[in-house]
Amino acid sequence: MQFSEQWLRHFVDPKIDSEALGQLMTMAGLEVEEMNAVGGVFTSVVVGKILSTEKHPDADRLKVCQVDAGQDAPLQIVCGAPNAEAGMKVPCAVVGASLPGFEIKQAKLRGVASHGMLCSARELGISDEHGGLYALPDDAPVGADVRQLLGLDDTVYVIKLTPNRADCLSLVGVAREVAALTDMPLTVPPSAPVEPTIDDRRVIALDAPESCPRFCGRILQGVDARASTPEWMVRRLERSGIRAISALVDITNYVMLELGQPLHAYDNDHLEGAIHARMAQPGEKLLLLNEQVIELAAGTLVIADDARVLGMAGIMGGEESGISLDTRNVFLEAAYFTPDAVAGRAREYGFGSDASHRFERGVDFALSPVAIERATALILEICGGQVGPVVQAESLAHLPARRPVTLRPARARKVLGIDLSDDDMASLLSRVHLDVVRESENFRVTPPSYRFDIEIEVDLVEELARLHGYDNIPAPAPQGHLAMLDRPESRRDLWQVKRMVADRDYQEVVTYSFIEEAWERDLCGNTQPIRLANPIASQMNVMRSSLLPGLLGVLLTNRKRQNPRVRVFETGRCFRVDDAGTPVAGYDQSVRLGLLAAAGTAPEQWGVAHRNADFYDLKGDLEALFAPQTLSFEAAEHPALHPGRSAKVLAAGKVVGYIGEIHPKWAQKYELGNAPVVCEVDVDALLQASLPVYTAISRLPAVVRDMALVVASTVPAMALMAALKQAAPAIVRDIQLFDVYQGKGVDPDKKSLAFRVLMQDTQRTLEDAEVDAAVSALVQCAQAQFNAALRG
Repeated sequence: MQFSEQWLRHFVDPKIDSEALGQLMTMAGLEVEEMNAVGGVFTSVVVGKILSTEKHPDADRLKVCQVDAGQDAPLQIVCGAPNAEAGMKVPCAVVGASLPGFEIKQAKLRGVASHGMLCSARELGISDEHGGLYALPDDAPVGADVRQLLGLDDTVYVIKLTPNRADCLSLVGVAREVAALTDMPLTVPPSAPVEPTIDDRRVIALDAPESCPRFCGRILQGVDARASTPEWMVRRLERSGIRAISALVDITNYVMLELGQPLHAYDNDHLEGAIHARMAQPGEKLLLLNEQVIELAAGTLVIADDARVLGMAGIMGGEESGISLDTRNVFLEAAYFTPDAVAGRAREYGFGSDASHRFERGVDFALSPVAIERATALILEICGGQVGPVVQAESLAHLPARRPVTLRPARARKVLGIDLSDDDMASLLSRVHLDVVRESENFRVTPPSYRFDIEIEVDLVEELARLHGYDNIPAPAPQGHLAMLDRPESRRDLWQVKRMVADRDYQEVVTYSFIEEAWERDLCGNTQPIRLANPIASQMNVMRSSLLPGLLGVLLTNRKRQNPRVRVFETGRCFRVDDAGTPVAGYDQSVRLGLLAAAGTAPEQWGVAHRNADFYDLKGDLEALFAPQTLSFEAAEHPALHPGRSAKVLAAGKVVGYIGEIHPKWAQKYELGNAPVVCEVDVDALLQASLPVYTAISRLPAVVRDMALVVASTVPAMALMAALKQAAPAIVRDIQLFDVYQGKGVDPDKKSLAFRVLMQDTQRTLEDAEVDAAVSALVQCAQAQFNAALRG
């Protein structure tokens, strides 16, 4: 919305300058997008009357003018404007005047002296028009200051309103806000009823009361449509972005800008019978004021008489019933159309109007009688004529209701964070004409008819914040007392773990927690995933229960970009319905670490032979991450992993994850190339760190014995080694598996496991007999538990 500061100050005149006024409106929610000075910066420009013009003796396009500028004698001024004629009153910049960009000095033009300059609108900074001199009104006093005469010490504001503040689409609406914010008196336009002098009237019928519950109209006879619009009205309209057309049209536009109520004037001589507010009938067409012919769609609210459609209600009138300079009798309309009846209709037909802009946001339903009286008074003042009574048709059942809203002062103080007293709240709300009534500890607040945006308690809290001033609400820095807790030595943090993984040549990735249901079913074996009610994409419709789908997605992306070697890791939450089996009990949201290694163990180079990463490479990385904890691995199946190349990971006897090679069928289905190796473990288990325990270093030599045990091929080497360590005598320091053999000399259904046994004592040198006894004890343990035999 665009308007003149001088016009606004006609209703409320706060003691602040233009810049402060713009800031005040912006902070109150009426965002000022532009502030433009009406005229340029100039001085010593007065009203001059051209007394005579003569052709310049040496220039065809120049004229020598004698100008009365209110001085002792006429001024001779050379002018090149084509419209310079004797009798005109124009802006005259005398010698010594300053105009935007230059000063006026006494000069000679083609040998003829010139004592000033006659100005166009562009030279005064009023507009870009420079085709001729700026014509001043005939009654402008000669010698008067042009800046004061034209009211150029003015500012045009362009404000951006939110859709809920339709009450500020008028000068009175904006003035109400400014008056409330500055606690200044508000002067509203006179709206006293105009006494009718004739009894002519038209019947008004509300055939669609749900869309038009109130319609006011009156007849004015004998008006002079050719009367000139007053200069003050033209000035206010133009500074509001509306071009002056004719007195009757200008008055309706003026009242719309002033009060916010769109009006429409019909040529009463072109109307037949009653006026109807009804829905369009099939096949009806209308020639609009913009000379566009449209076919009215069903559901379009129209204004019609007994013979034809007159216009689209709340949007635009018809050409056939429109007023012209020959109009003598007028039917003036002021109606309330509901937002639902108008919203979207203008866009549906491919055009809009100032009226539709207001009606679709909500016009004050009580304003119609006021606006029609105001417009009537202006028409009589400017165009003359006689006026009939106001005919009003209304459906009270369909008019909007302004229901009271309860405000809890304690709640308002808590939301705003400021200590406003109850009296301050009542005073602030009363400034914006809200009816405030005290009920026990609360307020019952009833909004006026023009406030569509006050419906719930928080709307009133927002009003208090606006009126108190957002700048006046303190913004203290948040305060908190943080206790620096000691971190247990037996626990690492996740950042340390990530650095350890990165040090082992893995790159961190972050993938979505939402995945495709097919991935969840194939790779996690989860047929009942947690589905999203509103997924961000159709292929991301369930929550992940494993990190593996995301890691494989990263691998797939790299494969498509010819990057075969991928070593990535991710830490993140995985989601499953908890053990109770129902979402009511909650969800398991464990944090896990996932690793993926594909292609070479090292980047391709000349110094290291190429070898694809396998199960044991990833197993070594995982053991290094858990160190000094000791992991054990047991063969196990997993939906995503190769059944013969997968295992579960155990820490302290508890399953903490899985490791293995991706199943060939998934590698083929998802085009992963050579199957990568992956693992996934619980982060909680990984964060546990064993405290170091001092052990004295023996100065005595160690004794090493190797033994090869032949066991059934189904016996896990890890299980056998764990049993040996448990049965080992005190002098045994370590047992390590260093060879696995199947082949010649060993039965086909058996395998040979070779162990290296390290024995040492801190106090004495071991004797052969006790060394042999220790080895014998280990062999007996293996024989007893696994039916093992020493390999010959």
